Amino acid sequence: AEYMGAVLEHGVMDLSLEFARRLDAEDPISGFRQEFHLLHETYMCGNSLGLQPKGAKDVINHELKVWQTRGVEGHMGDDGGWYRYHERFRGPMSRLLGCSEEEVVVMNSLTVNLHLLMVTFYRPTQSRFKILIENKAFPSDDYAVQSQVAHHGFDPKAAVVRLGDEKGVVSETEIEEYLEAHGSEVAVVWFGAVNFYNGVVQDMERVVKAAHKAGAVVGFDLAHAAGNIPLQLHDWGVDFAVFCSYKYLNGGPGAPGGVFIHSRHATNTSLHRFAGWWGNNPNTRFNMQTEFVPVSTADAWQLSNAPVFGMASLYASLKIFDSTSFAVLREKSLKLSDYLMDLIEAHRLEGIEVLTPRNPNQRGCQVSVRVVAGTERLNQVHKRLTELGVVCDKRMPDVIRIAPTPLYNSFEDVWETVHALELANKGDPLPEQAHQSRPEPQPVRAPQCPKSKCSSCSLSPQHWFVVGALVGCMVTVLLC
Repeated sequence: AEYMGAVLEHGVMDLSLEFARRLDAEDPISGFRQEFHLLHETYMCGNSLGLQPKGAKDVINHELKVWQTRGVEGHMGDDGGWYRYHERFRGPMSRLLGCSEEEVVVMNSLTVNLHLLMVTFYRPTQSRFKILIENKAFPSDDYAVQSQVAHHGFDPKAAVVRLGDEKGVVSETEIEEYLEAHGSEVAVVWFGAVNFYNGVVQDMERVVKAAHKAGAVVGFDLAHAAGNIPLQLHDWGVDFAVFCSYKYLNGGPGAPGGVFIHSRHATNTSLHRFAGWWGNNPNTRFNMQTEFVPVSTADAWQLSNAPVFGMASLYASLKIFDSTSFAVLREKSLKLSDYLMDLIEAHRLEGIEVLTPRNPNQRGCQVSVRVVAGTERLNQVHKRLTELGVVCDKRMPDVIRIAPTPLYNSFEDVWETVHALELANKGDPLPEQAHQSRPEPQPVRAPQCPKSKCSSCSLSPQHWFVVGALVGCMVTVLLC
């Protein structure tokens, strides 16, 4: 195996912390780590919520200042103001999704967007009414799909078809075979591009070809794909997709998501949709006419004006993505997950198995680790991991999700995580250092008298009082 140019000698896995640090020293993009506010703990949960970019505060404060000093006039400005705030996301998001700027818009949250796009793309008939999804789809997707089917008067038990095994793994062959046999009944094929549970990446291009051959439209949930894996939605012919921005895109809790709509649909202004005034032509929006005239882009699916403060932190993160190439991020991502899986395998952890495939085309950042004994044991191991200072999440009934992300995670993070997993799995007593953080290199500064906390060593005022008292006692003893 090879990581960042460091080759293992004689095929033997080097399990040392020094080796992990060597990999970090050779990492050409390790500097991006300094663009984020790192936690004291080892953070491996970017698949659930990305860390805060350091630039987010300035971007949000800028918009607050505009509101403070300009009021309603903040809607207009040389940069488009808030009126065109969503437009600044077109370029960065089009590069991450592999599409044109006219095919993507940032708006709403993921499930809201799924419902909005189902209005357009789920047009069932008595003979073609089924929706095809994976067996272990994210629950919100499942609820949305079932409610859409019921809204049109169909029985969800008959109209929602689930493929795949109990671990949520569905092969492209299984999808193709079902569509070959029953495709004339399928209206929409809807899958997660990366499954939330097992971390498996779907071959989207292959699924699109099978769905279109059967006469169905195909959409994808990109919640775990956007900012995680390479995407070419336009070239693959994907009809529509929705994404969130608080995971790998680091937009912050509840940050707006967005939609992709292929140009062959986005330019069709006669399509059914739920309309709102922000989908109207921006040049005539304030004419206040009663007729809705959609623009011929994905913007036409917008309902209301942009939630500026929620979008501002996302903009700060996208500027980081735009400062490098996604190919470079992807290369590091695969090496991080390779290293993670190799360490788990080398430690031969009893009762632990990796669900996520080794094939690099079938995985992103997330590695799903299954606790074979089930939910009770899962809770024990996860609790111990948390006590050992590793932040990751669990999904019932038996999976721990570990997601080293290339922008802010290191190989040392991976080593610390697997070391903690080994201890947690054995149930060993917590080491003395369990709750202590690995400090990031910081410039040396003289101690300052704090108002709430010292900026140089994080001691509270009460701690400074104790330290001062001890020093005073020592001086007194010496003088005596």
